[in-house]
Amino acid sequence: MQTPQHAHYDLVVIGAGMVGLSLALALQHQAHVDPAKILLLESRPISKDKALQPGFDARSTVLSYGTVKQLQNLNLWQDLHAHACPIKQIHVSDKGRFGNTLINAEEEQVSALGYVLENQHLGQVLNNRLLQSESLECLSPVDVLSVSQEKDAALVHCRSEEQEYDVRTSLVVLAEGGRSGLIEKMGIVRRNYDYQQAGIIANIGFEHAHEYIAYERFTGNGPLAILPLNPWQGEQRAALIWTQGLDKYQTLIAADDEYFLQFLQSEFGYRLGELTKVGERAGFPFMLQESNEQIRHRLVLLGNAAHTLHPVAGQGFNLAFRDALCLAANIAQSLQDRVDPGAYSRLQAYLLSVEQDQDRTINFSHYLTRLFSTESNTLSAARKMGLIGIDLFPALKKTLSLQAMGLGNSTLDFS
Repeated sequence: MQTPQHAHYDLVVIGAGMVGLSLALALQHQAHVDPAKILLLESRPISKDKALQPGFDARSTVLSYGTVKQLQNLNLWQDLHAHACPIKQIHVSDKGRFGNTLINAEEEQVSALGYVLENQHLGQVLNNRLLQSESLECLSPVDVLSVSQEKDAALVHCRSEEQEYDVRTSLVVLAEGGRSGLIEKMGIVRRNYDYQQAGIIANIGFEHAHEYIAYERFTGNGPLAILPLNPWQGEQRAALIWTQGLDKYQTLIAADDEYFLQFLQSEFGYRLGELTKVGERAGFPFMLQESNEQIRHRLVLLGNAAHTLHPVAGQGFNLAFRDALCLAANIAQSLQDRVDPGAYSRLQAYLLSVEQDQDRTINFSHYLTRLFSTESNTLSAARKMGLIGIDLFPALKKTLSLQAMGLGNSTLDFS
């Protein structure tokens, strides 16, 4: 049975997914931090040799310009760049209404506004860095049964191969997603806003090259996003995130490919020519969730455990990644100053450093979704004027551009 190497850790991260691994690798990157005191606990097996299965059905994540700059700083981007498809334009439109806007990388004086990367490539690079590290420690598979806080430490009660044991640490970071059972066990309440919508995630094929354009299309049923991907076996492809009301969602998720593509074509139009193929479909309800506590004594919630956003604006992972970098900097400074990294005052300083970014990003995603998910005549007029106004007022367009690029309001240095 795997057992912890140390009697006490500076940091225990519960969840070695993309957010938890990003935190650990960012903290390890700090030269003055002893990463031997960092432990990751993961419920699924982690294998360096896990075979990738790239293909038409691969799922993807949007990486903003700001996220890519930080991945470069962490020396991770060189392993990811070849698999990532750049976004050089973002085309925003509203079905059946005059007015659209175009955000252009050239106007922003950057090579790309962001990139679309298949999750399997991002996950493999992060996993390999973890397993190649001689200082980061990871136990997997392991189930975390409970977390309790004491004055001088937190105790993480674990079970692995039918054996139970405690891990003692200065700070626990819960990064195992929004459905973590530990959130409820600790009595942390989550505020939910149910959009009464569900999303369909799939890759689609089409006739014309996408020219590295990401499309955000708003309909009365809800927003849809079509995000450029690198070709697969000569086929043009893109990632689709399609929001529907609950009734229509059930019809579309069960429909045959021909009906699905015909209906999507009627909603999106012919900007990419004829839609020719749809891959495996996945679906789930969309809602905004925010935990009423992101910090406690010796505890931080990170990623979807702290806040789960509507995915259509591509803000969720990028916000979580920025949170992780700010937390890593906070912990590194605590250790450098020989201050307890789990002290509530230090965690308050972390939360203060990210609150404005979180509020702005969550509100941007939430109100954009609400505004563009209705056929209300009043809001239709506002939508029409909104899309026209973005191009008429350069300052408004700049604000939208910066938010899309992950630069809207962050304390991180992206130089």
